[in-house]
Amino acid sequence: MPVMTTSGTHNPASHPQNEEVRSDQEKIDQKFMRTAIRLARRHEGQTAENPSVAALVVKYIDHQPVIVGRGVTAIGGRPHAEVEALNEAGTAAKGAHVYVTLEPCSHFGKTPPCADALINAGVSRVVVAANDPDDRVSGRGFEKLRAAGIEVVKNLLSQEAEYGLAGYLMRKRNVRPFVTLKMAMTNDGFIGVSDGRQVKITGPISNGQVQILRAINDAILVGAGTVENDNPSLNCRLQGLEHRSPIRVVMDRNLRLSAQSTLVQTAKEHRLIVATCSENADKNAYLDNQVEFIEFSSSESAAQIKELLEHLAKEQISTILVEGGAQIASSFLHAGYVDRILIFQAAENLDVEDDALSVKAPITPDNLPHGFKLKNKLTFGTDVMYEYEKSN
Repeated sequence: MPVMTTSGTHNPASHPQNEEVRSDQEKIDQKFMRTAIRLARRHEGQTAENPSVAALVVKYIDHQPVIVGRGVTAIGGRPHAEVEALNEAGTAAKGAHVYVTLEPCSHFGKTPPCADALINAGVSRVVVAANDPDDRVSGRGFEKLRAAGIEVVKNLLSQEAEYGLAGYLMRKRNVRPFVTLKMAMTNDGFIGVSDGRQVKITGPISNGQVQILRAINDAILVGAGTVENDNPSLNCRLQGLEHRSPIRVVMDRNLRLSAQSTLVQTAKEHRLIVATCSENADKNAYLDNQVEFIEFSSSESAAQIKELLEHLAKEQISTILVEGGAQIASSFLHAGYVDRILIFQAAENLDVEDDALSVKAPITPDNLPHGFKLKNKLTFGTDVMYEYEKSN
């Protein structure tokens, strides 16, 4: 149930008719907030350091609620959603209700506060899904709106909204990106073979879903072994979404990465970060291709992962997709830095002549780390995707 507050004292209605009116309003609020949450996904992964937020301006016309303004955080992060929605609504915003997926900002940054924009537009009511943990905003946006006489409803469908805001919230609360571990495996729990051969595991629909994951995540990470075996490009290969390719990150403690690899040779086109312990290696060939380096100060795996994630957070990277092999996956899991697990499981078993070459998946739907709960189970062709979230 949302927490409702106004600029004055709020006395809960006890008359049955008033309760019915309140119930109808809550249904309307939920309807428009769910619309806003879906709208926010439009620019997911394209808003730089800012989250992809959506706002709706709703005006009652002949006693019926009508959307008169829509806004999503612009590509690159500015303007913010509220400003976009208010601009579209124009003078119709006066007296309107506004639905926004994240608390309106209240501070002067590169743009004026969105709370001020809402006040100046003369809106009468603001309904918000998630609170903003940014110290410059947290609670202050609500206070500013209430002080101006605007009714505020907080925490409406907050869990649904926070799913799309997970990266931003994690970076602000824990100073690291939100980590999604993606694994494709056969029905009998294998992820490939150890001799470097490419083995087809999942079908085209699942593979398309993986490309979408790349498009909506800020960065993608693999280990040196995956690069040696597969020589991947790690870009988004969906037609029309190539420009949404993520930043590529390679964990390569001993700098085994070949300067002739596809990743290095395309680093001028798509950003590449290599995290390594190898301080004395000759990096000239890499630097000529604009490869960036992170030097670990620790030799311990969990500490290295922590260093890397903190560094990426300082680079304003909010989400990272770990697509690496069994070793990288195990390292992130053991270090406790996986927030979401996506398992794409094929219907067929691994078909290889030599079982000794089979690489076992570090986890399966039947063998998950403690604390992960099933959130979704979807079918893509003959494959099944399991989505697990770490419980709080």
